[in-house]
Amino acid sequence: MLRFLSERLGAHRLAIRSRWRRLPAGRQALLVLAHLRCGHMYAQLAAGFGVGVATAYRYMREAVDLLAGLAPTLAEAMRVAATKHFDQQSEVLRLHQAVQESHPGDQGQGEGQDVQVNPPHGPG
Repeated sequence: MLRFLSERLGAHRLAIRSRWRRLPAGRQALLVLAHLRCGHMYAQLAAGFGVGVATAYRYMREAVDLLAGLAPTLAEAMRVAATKHFDQQSEVLRLHQAVQESHPGDQGQGEGQDVQVNPPHGPG
């Protein structure tokens, strides 16, 4: 994530023709991720990175705005979520049927024979 955000910030700086920054893009990305991941306050970030509180705030806003611009719209996200939910339900049903076929005499009457399926998580 650090590399991803650093590259996006670097490209953004070139696009807006930013001439000079107190921190290079990689350090700005680290500042932003420290806040998002650990919840460090702006004053703590400013002191730790050797910038002012206002600069830490501006760096945060810039990066969050940049990341928000990369996010899908609500309609796109809902369309993908609906597709994935359907795919996961289909996968759970398929796995359940496979278990039933592999144990034909068992109709769920055995002791402690619950089947729990966690669909795989990942890109796609």
